[in-house]
Amino acid sequence: MVNDDPAAAAAAPTDAILRMRGIVKQFPGARALDGVDLEVRAGEVHCLLGQNGAGKSTLIKVLAGAHQPDEGEILLDGTPVTIAHPVAGLRLGVATMYQELDVVDGLSVAENVYLGHEVASGGFTQRRTAAQRTRELLRRLGHGDLSPHREVGTLSAAGKQVVSMARALSHDARVIVMDEPSAVLDSEEVANLFRVVRELTAQGVAVVYISHRLDEIREIGDRITVLKDGRTVAQGLPAATTPTADLIRLMTGRTVEYAIPRRPPVPHDAPVVLRVEDLTVRGAFADVSFDVRAGEVVGLAGLVGAGRSEVLETVFGARRPHAGRVSVDGRPVHAGSVGAAVRAGIGLCPEERKSQGLLLDEPVYRNITLSSFGRTARGPFLDEPAERRVADEQIGALDLRPADPDRAARTLSGGNQQKVLLARWLVHGCRVLLLDEPTRGVDVGARAEIYALIARLAAAGTAVVVVSSEIEEVLGLADRVLVLSEGRVVHTGPASEIDEHRVLDLVMEGSAA
Repeated sequence: MVNDDPAAAAAAPTDAILRMRGIVKQFPGARALDGVDLEVRAGEVHCLLGQNGAGKSTLIKVLAGAHQPDEGEILLDGTPVTIAHPVAGLRLGVATMYQELDVVDGLSVAENVYLGHEVASGGFTQRRTAAQRTRELLRRLGHGDLSPHREVGTLSAAGKQVVSMARALSHDARVIVMDEPSAVLDSEEVANLFRVVRELTAQGVAVVYISHRLDEIREIGDRITVLKDGRTVAQGLPAATTPTADLIRLMTGRTVEYAIPRRPPVPHDAPVVLRVEDLTVRGAFADVSFDVRAGEVVGLAGLVGAGRSEVLETVFGARRPHAGRVSVDGRPVHAGSVGAAVRAGIGLCPEERKSQGLLLDEPVYRNITLSSFGRTARGPFLDEPAERRVADEQIGALDLRPADPDRAARTLSGGNQQKVLLARWLVHGCRVLLLDEPTRGVDVGARAEIYALIARLAAAGTAVVVVSSEIEEVLGLADRVLVLSEGRVVHTGPASEIDEHRVLDLVMEGSAA
């Protein structure tokens, strides 16, 4: 169902609520969109697929009014419109939930939900009314226990995503764009999300759904548009029946092996590189212990909020434990010190790579060399040519796109930003690599590359710890798995001896205990 005849497509009858025709967007040195077409019908979930860098984010920013197209037109209900800024987009009934959580930590949930369109009467903000309406929205999303008065900065990434969803619903939008909405949600929260999406489409709302998880596309999607290199390469594909191989070929131009590569078993006598003993952070997790041998991948499984990310942050020194200790190669690591952890050979790719891992306005080469200045410095001074040489090696090895060491990290796609973080620790030569949601928001091509890179690191003797909300991914990557429930380890064992259903059973049993 690839549309090879634009004229015929334009003449075909349609009940499209939204049409984007020939959208072009040029940035200095890059043509991000090169004549993109998108047609979305009222009451459908229209899935937008493409690799990182294909133009999806730029396209939805054009639709939201954050970018102005250089060419092309946008039509709502058949009428050409100009969306000069995001407020204009909201007034036209277009709401966007970005992958980067656009919430203000210092404000309450209700203040975030109605930010920019405050509930007011006679010039005064009606806080009580806003709180009540927020409660109704949260209840609709299956999160009625979340207080409208709670400060957003105290919420997890999943909680912040719920607030972003409530904000989109608060606008009574006719078109809602959801960019990777399930990336930080657990399976129960995804089910709630899908329930809300189905309620919206039953009321005639059009949903543009962006996800790299093809199983989600099958479950929630109606039709698919595929972008590649800033162009529309397919429109109107049926989400339920289009073969996965065809979608991958359209996105990448090649056949991609999606499966996680097999690795030989870790020898029983392999030395222990990382040892975590009785680690406790009150309110987050308690009495967590595990070892990771050279060449071994250990996975931490469990629901969002189980304490997985907090364990990694504590091992990395970003949190100070109330009890327990961490050692690398038998030597204790000073608790609560990131510098000590890095010197000991521990590296972390955090869950929130934009806010916690990258210097977004610094160039790619500086982000790559950030933890290894000793290799590129001349005395007390940084040697920029040396930094660029080191970065260039990693840019080529990881196929970073675009291959420009001077480009600001902010301008890269999610998959390429993740590669920059991985490159940082490859340059550093860390003994222990902690990966928190390493494929979140990453396309199928980059995902396969990250899987292969993890396998190569393990083969070279690196001790790897992986956290992922995709249980299948954890079990596929790991040699051993720890299942966490409400901050406690409820199971430890070989990944080959447990499946997704058993993990969920353990999590539920642990929650009920």
